[in-house]
Amino acid sequence: MILAIENLVLLPGMTYPLRIDRFSEDELACIRDKNQEIVALPLKRHRDRHEINEEDFYSTGVALKILEVNPSEKGYHVQVKVLDRVEVSDINIAENMITGKTVSAQEVIDLNETGQKEMMTYIQTISHQIGAKFRESEGIVKAIDEIKDLNVLIGYISRFLPFSKEEKYTLMETASLKERGLTFIDYFLHYKEAIQLQIEMSERFSEKANKNYREAVLREQLREIQKELNEDEPASKKKKDYKTRIEEAHMPEEIQTASLEELSKLESQNPASSDYHVIQNYLDLLVQLPWEMQAEKPVDIGEARRILDEQHYGLEKVKDRIIQHLAVMQLKKDKHGSILLLVGPPGTGKTSLGKSIAGALGRKYTRLSLGGIRDEAEIRGHRRTYVGAMPGRILQSIKKAGVMNPVMVLDEVDKLMTGYNGDPASALLEVLDPEQNNTFTDHYLDLPYDLSNVFFIATANSLESIPGPLLDRMEVIQLSSYTTNEKFNIGKNHLIQEALEEHGLTEADVQISDATLKNIISDYTMEAGVRGLKKRLAAIARSVVEKVVLGTVEKPYVLEVDALEEILGRKMSRHDMAQEINPPGVVTGLAWTPVGGEILFIEATEMPGNDHILLTGQLGDVMKESARIALSLLKSRLPMNAIQFKDKDLHVHVPSGAVPKDGPSAGIALFTAFASLITGIMVDAKLAMTGEITLRGVVLPIGGLKEKLIAAERAGITKVLIPKDNVADLKDVPEEVKNKVQIVAVETIEDVLKEALGIALPKIEQVLTGPGFFTKLIDQQD
Repeated sequence: MILAIENLVLLPGMTYPLRIDRFSEDELACIRDKNQEIVALPLKRHRDRHEINEEDFYSTGVALKILEVNPSEKGYHVQVKVLDRVEVSDINIAENMITGKTVSAQEVIDLNETGQKEMMTYIQTISHQIGAKFRESEGIVKAIDEIKDLNVLIGYISRFLPFSKEEKYTLMETASLKERGLTFIDYFLHYKEAIQLQIEMSERFSEKANKNYREAVLREQLREIQKELNEDEPASKKKKDYKTRIEEAHMPEEIQTASLEELSKLESQNPASSDYHVIQNYLDLLVQLPWEMQAEKPVDIGEARRILDEQHYGLEKVKDRIIQHLAVMQLKKDKHGSILLLVGPPGTGKTSLGKSIAGALGRKYTRLSLGGIRDEAEIRGHRRTYVGAMPGRILQSIKKAGVMNPVMVLDEVDKLMTGYNGDPASALLEVLDPEQNNTFTDHYLDLPYDLSNVFFIATANSLESIPGPLLDRMEVIQLSSYTTNEKFNIGKNHLIQEALEEHGLTEADVQISDATLKNIISDYTMEAGVRGLKKRLAAIARSVVEKVVLGTVEKPYVLEVDALEEILGRKMSRHDMAQEINPPGVVTGLAWTPVGGEILFIEATEMPGNDHILLTGQLGDVMKESARIALSLLKSRLPMNAIQFKDKDLHVHVPSGAVPKDGPSAGIALFTAFASLITGIMVDAKLAMTGEITLRGVVLPIGGLKEKLIAAERAGITKVLIPKDNVADLKDVPEEVKNKVQIVAVETIEDVLKEALGIALPKIEQVLTGPGFFTKLIDQQD
């Protein structure tokens, strides 16, 4: 039979009074039976009788001889004599009794009688020294002096000392008498030193003690006592065991040395001082930052492709570029963190692409919004000397991710601002430079931290506001506007399902027809991405939820086109459409906007005057220069027709006057408008054009070709003139657009006149080098 004991030291030769809460009838019968073996076995932790498992017991116990059993108010008093140490196995815990197999444990008597006496004398001397510091301790000290057995002496004194369970069990488990005695002396001396320390600290501070100071002293005493006794600390204190946490953080040697220096400063500070909390916060950051690289799983390129295709429709070239990047990372094992810059209009999926890349790599994902940041300290942190100092948002994101190699999305990097507190964009130069960021130094941390394994993905709507040195550190991947067909597929395959799930609906509750979805895209959104489409679908879902809850519709509710005005109101977007006819002087141009492409009408008219040109429609300086270049070029190419401008003024207007317009790409449209005006030849209303011109008559390439051609197809344009140098960009244009629109490449202004007005002029080089050029020119003037 096994008796469960706690916090006791029972050694051979001892007589000890045990307190047992209760005995079952079977246990009482076993105790009264002199032939039954009774064993006391220590528990590892406190457990109620019905909760005890075999794993809760230690393996070494002691065999007992029951001397006396007396009932008491709270159970039983059992006087026992300890016989031998035993090893217990195969413990069986029944409802009425605990039993097990026992084997005698060897007791090594490696101290002769003289050695035992010397050790007992030393222990009794320590007892006298400690007893002298306590009142009414004479009886205990006298009892200790009368004990003549080393085991009995150790067991008796252990009753009065605050040893831990593990320490008490160590004394029972140790087979060597010499080792057991030395271990007990070590514990006993630690206790004596702790008592002495407590007395010295009390004497040192007794004269200065006041209410606030006493609280600090008591905390210091508690910390020192727990440290000397090596007792388990509460959970809140364990969190502050900085030395252990520093050693377990796998810091580089330089960082660990600095951390231990800060820890020694903390230990010398008064907890009530302000510096104490500053150092404590700093150590919290050091031990919470990840310092060790975790093993990375190989990148499954096929799985990465599947994730990107599943979460993003279209964007094939962008996804191909990302897959290529991941393939290089997989092949080149030592490749450090990378920096990609995704540039495109709002709502085209830049941020969500970053999240998908994290999923494809199997890495942690963290996002840092940089829009509107004007303080360098947001990136690099504050000096610790400032009140309320904090680390920069880069390190905060690393700490939040908990790993050294997350995928970190730097959102809206083009919207960083310069303020009185430094330039955040310049602070990012070190962060995004693979040659420097392995020793990135945050002002708060003031120690180098390795960012070279972070996969940085920056997003921006435009490259114009990003400083050149910062842009040079990133690899740019352009995301263009979605076509109407792409928006339709994204809405059908992704956004409708998301909107329904967010509002507690299913396809059994509501169905949106393809025609309705296309109508929402064309009449209720005007954007390059799909963010507005998502909002419209959410508005529809809310309206349907109301109808479903009220029970005013039958399921499934099929949303038709004619119900859109009731839910979404009047049409919210209007795109210019090609006219049936353009009068002389009116030409259709193409423009790029942050939300996609648009057509625009360039209108020119003449009036009596003094050869002045008037430009209206909120035109920027570059567009005004293009108009002047176009007029000068016209006068040089068609001098006889342009001579009528001598007594007239020209007025050029671009409608939508409230919208600012700028850029050189309207050059050939302005020239064609002037040429149409002076020749009286109308330009085909289904013809649009884009391109920059020079005074030599050369048509230069432009940007945003894909968006412009998409806008042309949407507006009903059937033919578009583009610069010859932009032909290579046609590979990015959707096939559905190229199939509906005839695209003609022009190289000079003569090509433009031939295509737009049917006027065939010789090239300027041919005119200047042809025979009789000056004679013909003089004859024309006469």
